[in-house]
Amino acid sequence: MSAPPLLAVRNLDVVFATPRGPLHAVDGVDLDVRPGEILGLVGESGSGKSVTLRAILRLLRGNASVSGDVSFMGEELLSAPERRMEQLRGAGIGMIFQEPMTALNPVLTIGLQIEETLAAHGTRGAGERRARAVELMGEVGIPAPEARLANYPHEFSGGMRQRAMIAIALAASPALLLADEPTTALDVTIQDQILRLLTRLTNQLGMAMILVTHDLGVVAETCDRVSVIYAGRIAETAPVEALFAAPRHAYTHALLRSAPQGGTPRTPLSPIKGQPAQMSEPAKGCAFVPRCEFAEAACEARRPALTPVGDAQASACLARDRLPPWRTM
Repeated sequence: MSAPPLLAVRNLDVVFATPRGPLHAVDGVDLDVRPGEILGLVGESGSGKSVTLRAILRLLRGNASVSGDVSFMGEELLSAPERRMEQLRGAGIGMIFQEPMTALNPVLTIGLQIEETLAAHGTRGAGERRARAVELMGEVGIPAPEARLANYPHEFSGGMRQRAMIAIALAASPALLLADEPTTALDVTIQDQILRLLTRLTNQLGMAMILVTHDLGVVAETCDRVSVIYAGRIAETAPVEALFAAPRHAYTHALLRSAPQGGTPRTPLSPIKGQPAQMSEPAKGCAFVPRCEFAEAACEARRPALTPVGDAQASACLARDRLPPWRTM
């Protein structure tokens, strides 16, 4: 019998009130993350990935209306008192934000920002906090960690700032790490270093992680399972090997085909035609229909449910049984 989910998200909805009317950013999302598992959350920009993570920790602005069920270690988060959420943020669930230059405080040293997290979660003595900060800086691969505690964010390179963000996220030893595109704007070499670091730390510390990305290569190298999101809805979920072998949603199929395949030089890419769905205008049926080459009339008439396909895969696509092998197209 498999272990119960560490995090269980059911029917998560996020609607933003805007001057142009409601914007349905997340629409009925279901997610499970098991202890020690790395789940990739994949989709184009604007598909609802980052909003989903922030909704889990209740970090959205006041114009957001959030509903559904989010259970962490059996505890419901959306209805929990704010004081309890303050205890869980960092200690239970850590988060690495997308852009460290805006997430880090520019007028506080890196050491102080790590120590603030430790103080908020029970590490009382100044000497103990400093020793733990040095240890964390060393764990994430920052050289001369004791000296670098006195540096400000602008004195670090992009890769070092991201490592400092990881150190802050790990300070209180969370059971779950939410990583929101942690390699954005980093060069390829540094991206690889950060991803290897995150993989090593999750294995070493026994953490689970949700890794938000739009890079399928990152998913293939890093994740155990993947959920594909489109227009705020989960399109498909599967173990990584199964998804790459035989995607069961037309959007996943198109994503895989759009990635560079190697082989013959100057081979044209196969981009997904059209524009991503407008979140202000929820589709009655499948939101991917205007861009889908496999769509039929039934796809427009009703919204496909996320349906099990085999033992560990699920798809919300009516064309799932007639998709050709994506590598041959």
